Amino acid sequence: MPDSQINPTAAALLGLLHEGPMTGGQLMAAAERRLGPYWSMTRSQVYRELPVLAEMGYVRLGKPGPRSSQPYAITAAGKRAFSRWLAEPAGRDALRNPVALRVAFGDQHSGNQLQTLYTGASEYHSEAMAMAKEQAKEAKKAGDQYGAAALEFAVAYHKAALSWLKVAPTT
Repeated sequence: MPDSQINPTAAALLGLLHEGPMTGGQLMAAAERRLGPYWSMTRSQVYRELPVLAEMGYVRLGKPGPRSSQPYAITAAGKRAFSRWLAEPAGRDALRNPVALRVAFGDQHSGNQLQTLYTGASEYHSEAMAMAKEQAKEAKKAGDQYGAAALEFAVAYHKAALSWLKVAPTT
């Protein structure tokens, strides 16, 4: 196991908590806003990781708020664990594209299924690319060169997907 003893989801939560204390719901919103274009995180992952991080001493619980919402704050140990995680090798991408998976079985599709699949994927990637471009522009304007660079990765990913969809076989 890496020295930091945290997985990428836990690390992302610790990174987000550098901005200040947040509840699980606030962390989900921040993750979607800041990381969503290139890193997915589910609500169940967030709520599964927070108690583990607390048990490890990497976050501390704040006073319960409205509707029993529980804010979490990063501790000094959590900051050190996050720093160790940042220094570790990033590892390999886990490529899982549901459209490419279906295309791999293209000869088993019936009728217009492939075209419908491509149309839906093209619409998704076009919208996601436009959103990532806008977020990158806002990040640059705010002086967040690193956030902007990560968002440019998302833009390039969606561009590549759109290019591939244009040449993918239809029959």
